[in-house]
Amino acid sequence: MLFSGSFETCYRANLWSRLASRILWKIGDFAYADENDMYEAAKQLDWPSYFSVERTIRVNVTAQKSPLKSLEFATLRIKDAVCDRFREATGRRPDVERVSPDVRVHAFLEHDRGVLYLDTSGEPLFKRGWRAGEAEAPLRENLAAGIVMLSGWRPEEPLLDPMCGGGTLLVEAAAMARGRAPGAKRGFGFEKLRNFDSELWTTVRSETKPAAPNCELYGSDTEPKALDAARRNLAEAGVERWVRLERADVLERSAPASSGVLIANPPYGERIGSKDELARFYPALGDALKRRFAGWRCYLFTADLRLPKLIRLEPSRRTPLYNGALECRLYEFEIVAGSHRKRPDHPAYQK
Repeated sequence: MLFSGSFETCYRANLWSRLASRILWKIGDFAYADENDMYEAAKQLDWPSYFSVERTIRVNVTAQKSPLKSLEFATLRIKDAVCDRFREATGRRPDVERVSPDVRVHAFLEHDRGVLYLDTSGEPLFKRGWRAGEAEAPLRENLAAGIVMLSGWRPEEPLLDPMCGGGTLLVEAAAMARGRAPGAKRGFGFEKLRNFDSELWTTVRSETKPAAPNCELYGSDTEPKALDAARRNLAEAGVERWVRLERADVLERSAPASSGVLIANPPYGERIGSKDELARFYPALGDALKRRFAGWRCYLFTADLRLPKLIRLEPSRRTPLYNGALECRLYEFEIVAGSHRKRPDHPAYQK
């Protein structure tokens, strides 16, 4: 997505975007046929006007239909151009830092054109700064926020994650309800650039958004370690007082209200359990939803595309999403009251 605006807009977008991964500042574009063309185009930019030579740097190159044979060599040539421009201007060159650089330079190459960006975010924006520890296979925070938004959940509705793990979905929902900026607990790349305006940044950071007066957020899991991680994460995010956690099995727990929104990231083969185990779990999950969650909108996020068939519920909506490189679906199920035949012989119910 492209947008334009002042650096006040840039600060605000980094602080408040719940969905973006990075916000890049376009500083140049060029035509090229080989790595030498890239070098010359990159060297023409006045890099010392953007950041000081004391800042460490990293260059990232991505490409689509580029004729270049080696992106590693392309990366090296752009890095050389930046450093050579500094050496000519100051007699020194910035150091390269691969893990935690002060400044990130991004290049995107197409067939015969390239674009250069400075990264105003620094660390990816899904890193909110509140995660106290890793539960198994957590969702990225911006993906979790997107799932909550796609559900259409409103803060006045009860929300339940009955397989909450480390509580990512609950943290993001609570932050939305309370008007908490997702970037409030972290730093940003724009703070390392020469044009950084600390007074403006202080003003932007002091802005608030209205909080919902009441919100009912619930989470449960069968694993005590997962619940401990969820409690830590909720506390680090400053939203623990608005979320009620309990130890419970999704197949046995009751709905906390007569209606609401259930959102869950159930296990699937890439994460947990064999395909046979999941083939037994999903029908039992469908039965539990029909028995105990009539009147609820249920959203299940999974990479297991067998889920609708195995859960024996007809999804009212299927939204394609990606969890990293993994293709997934967000399935919407509207649970209505009706007859339900119990399946006491099902392996998932046998104790």
